[in-house]
Amino acid sequence: MGAPATLADRLPSAGHLPRAPAGVRLRHALAGAGLVAATVAMVPAAAALSSEELAKLAQNPVGNLVSVPFQNNTNFNTGPREGTQNVLNIQPVVPVELNSEWNLITRTIVPVITQPGFTPGQDQTTGIGDTSFTAFLSPAQPKSLIWGVGPVVQIPTNSNDRLGNGNWGLGPSFVVLHLDKGDPWVYGVLVNNVWSLSSSRQGGSYNNGLIQPFINYNFPGGTYLTSSPIATVNWKADGGQKWTLPIGGGIGRIFHFGRLPVNMQLSAYYNVVHPDDGPNWQLRAQVQLMFPK
Repeated sequence: MGAPATLADRLPSAGHLPRAPAGVRLRHALAGAGLVAATVAMVPAAAALSSEELAKLAQNPVGNLVSVPFQNNTNFNTGPREGTQNVLNIQPVVPVELNSEWNLITRTIVPVITQPGFTPGQDQTTGIGDTSFTAFLSPAQPKSLIWGVGPVVQIPTNSNDRLGNGNWGLGPSFVVLHLDKGDPWVYGVLVNNVWSLSSSRQGGSYNNGLIQPFINYNFPGGTYLTSSPIATVNWKADGGQKWTLPIGGGIGRIFHFGRLPVNMQLSAYYNVVHPDDGPNWQLRAQVQLMFPK
């Protein structure tokens, strides 16, 4: 499953970003390759999980698995100037075993945003957006129906006023899914809503919701088909400007780099409904480093 969206996915104005220059992208790619190489060297021998089992584990948002997904979202035709937005979400997931019956699954999402000028003469801005932190309480020994519930916190870490909101936010988050051994289907839904705790800082108050249904069909060998559209709603926007409703899907596969399993995924989504300045297409690419026990 693709990981949940951040504030950048919800903001109507966070949208028309051109891609970084080729030289910058190359440096980022080389840095990422170096990180993968260093990580592989540190990975201990993992339990013998098949590629299909690893794929299904990666599709469980509350699985007992340490992982580091890098999810890149490129949004096309955004804003009055029909630009392109790019948001790289860095999303470490760390489970904490509370006891034999319960786990606490923590997920932190740090978006790296490149924001173009919205008006003629305004320069491009690149930096960190607002961080999202979720902690799901989930049964440690679930059956085929798996669930998790907990708080989601929005932390104003934006490095520039154009990249986020200055007010803290808090709300509930819930996920439920079906995952059964021997069944190739993994499906469920993740829902959250975040209210601002104040309105006095930059950006003012907000009330944003997110609904992310997901469905995956797994083939033997670790290849799978996936659809994980992220529907968002800005409850404070005017009537026709509230919702973004995408449809689409893609393909993923588990690869192994030495002892390190890596979940790679590519998908595309069309926004059937979106605000006037919202994108109409999204291309999503994800690389998830997995550290099974």
